[in-house]
Amino acid sequence: MAKSQTTFAKKEKEKKRIAKRIEKQEKKELRKADSKKGKSLEDMIAYVDENGNISSTPPDLSKVEIIRAEDIPVHGVKGVFKEVSSTRKGKITYFNEEKGYGFINDLKSQQRVFVHVNNLLEPDLRENAEVLFEIEASPKGASAINVRSK
Repeated sequence: MAKSQTTFAKKEKEKKRIAKRIEKQEKKELRKADSKKGKSLEDMIAYVDENGNISSTPPDLSKVEIIRAEDIPVHGVKGVFKEVSSTRKGKITYFNEEKGYGFINDLKSQQRVFVHVNNLLEPDLRENAEVLFEIEASPKGASAINVRSK
């Protein structure tokens, strides 16, 4: 007669599988028993105190400080700047025609000012040309506008 095909290792694996299934079923029943279904809204609400900690008690409304949106300082760019200074004299020190920008040195203050091709009143201005221009404050710094030959 032939020997049984079930070995000791197979029997042990089957026992472990059955034990895992029973353990899983017990955990499922525990979760069902401890579920929060059916609790009222007040039992589920959590509050945050002034330090950012979660608590079950509501905050004290006498300590609440009302802050208006206008009082909050916002740093950074606020719109387009339109501060324009008087006409100045300068010399174009660098101009890249491909990219359409360059720099002008102010003859009085020796300040280097950015200029874009859109701000040129005369399209044929080149390097080393003496020009008249105005300075506008932009988000990235000073920018020359209304650039024309001297």
